[in-house]
Amino acid sequence: MKITVVGTGYVGLVTGTCFAETGMDVTCVDIDIEKINKLNKGIIPIWEPGLEEMVNRNVEKGRLKFSTSLKDSLEDVEVVFSAVGTPPDEDGSADLQYVISVAKEIGLYMKKYLVVITKSTVPIGTAKKVKTAIQDELDKRGVKIPFDVASNPEFLKEGDAVDDFLKPDRIVIGIESNEAEKIMRKLYKPFLLNNHPIFFMDIPSAEMTKYAANSMLATKISFMNDMANLCEIVGADINMVRKGIGSDSRIGNKFIYPGAGYGGSCFPKDVKALIKTADENKHSLVILKAVEDVNERQKEVVFNKVNKHFNNNLKGKTFAIWGLSFKPNTDDMREAPSLVIIEKLLNAGAKVVAYDPVAIEETKRKIGDVIKYAKDPFDALIDVDALLIVTEWSEFRSPNFKIMEKLMKNKIIFDGRNIFESTEMNDLNWTYYSIGRQPVINKSTNSKK
Repeated sequence: MKITVVGTGYVGLVTGTCFAETGMDVTCVDIDIEKINKLNKGIIPIWEPGLEEMVNRNVEKGRLKFSTSLKDSLEDVEVVFSAVGTPPDEDGSADLQYVISVAKEIGLYMKKYLVVITKSTVPIGTAKKVKTAIQDELDKRGVKIPFDVASNPEFLKEGDAVDDFLKPDRIVIGIESNEAEKIMRKLYKPFLLNNHPIFFMDIPSAEMTKYAANSMLATKISFMNDMANLCEIVGADINMVRKGIGSDSRIGNKFIYPGAGYGGSCFPKDVKALIKTADENKHSLVILKAVEDVNERQKEVVFNKVNKHFNNNLKGKTFAIWGLSFKPNTDDMREAPSLVIIEKLLNAGAKVVAYDPVAIEETKRKIGDVIKYAKDPFDALIDVDALLIVTEWSEFRSPNFKIMEKLMKNKIIFDGRNIFESTEMNDLNWTYYSIGRQPVINKSTNSKK
């Protein structure tokens, strides 16, 4: 089967590569000439475990190609995926200019029946706009070419995207015709053979499913962060509470870990877009508005703990940050809590030295050299007043505390991801702040240098 994927960002590149892995002939198209040139040289624009090897393997086998020409990439294809960006506008709504632009170009150049599939996360009603844009171009050409529009939202977790695509929890497809369903079943046949669940539904329901899923997960995170903050006030331990409620099968133990707030390309954008869609339809999503508010406040929690400990006087102090990306196993800095923390520290007159296994270059692109970047975790600790843990990378979980003690001015850790046990930190005589647990205060260890 021959398919074209428009957009070589996170969703498009993973989608195209994984379909090629199942034996399909895939062309990934992007207007970014530099990006396409790099991909043709084996240089991957995003950091995702396993993706680079899979891209190179399928390019070598001739199943995966990259191009800047959508016109040339429509020859003999049955399916075109639209996986271009839908960045949020200032009012929170999704910007569809790239989606509509792709639809117009398809209508301008298509020569035979196609199924045009929106893979990007798009607001309810986008498929209708895509269909209209394609038909308008066909009308301008004076030709009658049948086509179908479908919705096939992605459910990829950054850091596990390749595995998520090849072994999906579910495949959701919104269609309007039997012919489209036939094509989509053919497309996903390799997955159906492995008994991965597939759900066919109307297009608006498929579009809504993606937003509803991400909003539910965001709700769980914000709920737990709210509970964590209350636990600190009343003397409870959020880790104990998490275990207690996570054992309930109706709740489950996923996405109930407290932390420094969610970020990334999906949850913040999708929550805002769904709130905007509801407002446009004169329906207020009260719970989601609270979810968004809790998350924005949660990104400031670690800084507030730092500021309180140092008596609202951070001027001239230096802080180490471990972890910059919004989550482990990605270099994605979009809506990352670390950016909020860094900004607040700098505004308070502090200096920051940070380390992240893969996100340093992306951070430099975002904020430049306003902070210092370390070559490894321990390099970041030299003569700092305290350590802030913002992203729970595996390499941070079992550090050598004796080396850390020798490098740092004070034995103080602000843990935004609860990767250490409070009892262990107490035994090691560290001052340790975490989320939703009582702080460990060992005053004798502070200002040791």
